Amino acid sequence: MHFLRPLLRASSLNLIFLATALAVMTPRAVHAEALLVVEADTGKVLQAENATMPWYPASVTKIMTAYVTLRAVKEGRLSLDTLLTVSPVAASQSPSKMGFPPGTQVTVDNALKMMMVKSANDMAVVLAEGVGGSVDGFSAIMNQTALRLGMTQTSYVNPNGLPADGQVTSARDLAMLARAVIRDLPEYEYFMQIPSIRYGRRVTQNFNKLIGRYPGADGFKTGFICASGYNLVASATRNGKRLIAVVLGASSGQARAVRAAQLLERGFGGNGLGWLKPALGTVDNLVPVDATPPNLRDEMCNGKRKRPATDEDPDIVASNGNTSTGETAVNFFTAGLQHHPVKPADLLAAAAEPSEPVPVYTGPTKTGPALIAAVAAEAEKQASAKRGKKSTIAAKKPDAAAAPKAEANATPAAKPAVVRHANAKPDAAAKPAAKPAAAQPAAAKPAAVGDKLAPKPAKPKAAAKPKGENKPAG
Repeated sequence: MHFLRPLLRASSLNLIFLATALAVMTPRAVHAEALLVVEADTGKVLQAENATMPWYPASVTKIMTAYVTLRAVKEGRLSLDTLLTVSPVAASQSPSKMGFPPGTQVTVDNALKMMMVKSANDMAVVLAEGVGGSVDGFSAIMNQTALRLGMTQTSYVNPNGLPADGQVTSARDLAMLARAVIRDLPEYEYFMQIPSIRYGRRVTQNFNKLIGRYPGADGFKTGFICASGYNLVASATRNGKRLIAVVLGASSGQARAVRAAQLLERGFGGNGLGWLKPALGTVDNLVPVDATPPNLRDEMCNGKRKRPATDEDPDIVASNGNTSTGETAVNFFTAGLQHHPVKPADLLAAAAEPSEPVPVYTGPTKTGPALIAAVAAEAEKQASAKRGKKSTIAAKKPDAAAAPKAEANATPAAKPAVVRHANAKPDAAAKPAAKPAAAQPAAAKPAAVGDKLAPKPAKPKAAAKPKGENKPAG
């Protein structure tokens, strides 16, 4: 038996080695995410997970678009009142967008607000063409800026984050960009924290659910394409301390907000045993990972899952228990009164704090009575268009009292059987009156007209590459 012991020992070692190899080679069953929390002023890393893994940015790209544009404003190359024109290229962008026709003029100020709150892809191109002359010219400036800021894992192809080969970043680089906004453009930070905008009658809430819900939330931007999952760069300030949280690859809009709130809570709350953890250094010293960005297209946009039409997640309530597992309760003060601890999922499921939407509009800068008149005029224009659509539908609908043509030719004795009840089954003697059913397809046409006026969001096609996606970045 002694001669068997070396063999058994060798077999055990082989099994252990095989199990270890499989654990390394087998992809994780859990959802892929990249997480990072840093101190805004020092850049100290408080928590990091896959922070230097390359990732598709989606609409968090627009933080850089805003940064480059506002730097140009600060340096006097244009102003917030500068009028820019919507080009055919801008108008052709996929939703989410404002949908202005080519030739429409909008100020830099309004374009920025529409881009940061509604995540309008057309406004991102309007700004890019206004600052850089073209999408390619502006993308070159974005890449030069990224290099200057030390964002070595970032490459830009467009200003809005719509799927494109080579459009890549990382949680590390996004945290560095957020720090640059805070450091270099403090006078323009309000563009990153607007709760909502109003264009005529339409009010759009910020897709960043932390704004107006999480205490102290003051930035920045969300993003989504199938390949990236739901992304969020968020910031919050408490007791003079500001933190930046980056979440990439969350499973829903609600999940990314909950995850960011959890990260911020841990950062603000600290940990009495934090000294046991190894120091993570500063964000710029995190070592980049040389890898291909994970593509979450199959997971995020497969046939079994409802595909969102925009970056906005319609489900306010947390999607499942996984997003709330192990949540830290949120303690906060309002008007000097301490509230009971609230879990992030519950906090973010509530309605945002009431605030007056910021008005946006087309044309030159307006203030005072002129601004009020412009907003009212756009509201009336939208209302008139809505009434016109309703009138068109009503005009095409047949009179409810009118009988089908076949019924008009029916004998008088057969009519009572039809008029008695619209859903009543015809009597044996009244069988000839059943012929009007042949006219049913004609009566169904108005419903088709109505469907055209209120179409369901089109389901984008899945693609093997991010470039092939026709998903909106929000």
